[in-house]
Amino acid sequence: MRARIYQPPKNAMQSGRANTKQWVLEHELAAPRRPDPLMGWASTEDTLSQVQLEFETKEQAVAYAQKNGIEYQVFEPTPAPQKPKAYADNFRYDRKVPWTH
Repeated sequence: MRARIYQPPKNAMQSGRANTKQWVLEHELAAPRRPDPLMGWASTEDTLSQVQLEFETKEQAVAYAQKNGIEYQVFEPTPAPQKPKAYADNFRYDRKVPWTH
């Protein structure tokens, strides 16, 4: 069984960065998903794929995986580029596109 350890990305629907500081240990699928014959939903018999464990640091997640004999892979987060913006930039005289209402 293999697990992956990563930091979840920022939610694209909101501007905040809530729940992005924790590290998540998530098990990979042991068996492929298949359609349910009655409803047609994708289902699997692997219940560990539904488990997500949250840790405050990467080291805690790695220690948990090593202690329980779980094979793991760590995915480092890519830093998001910070673009400093100011409200006054909307009214600069050298804007490429003129500002209008």
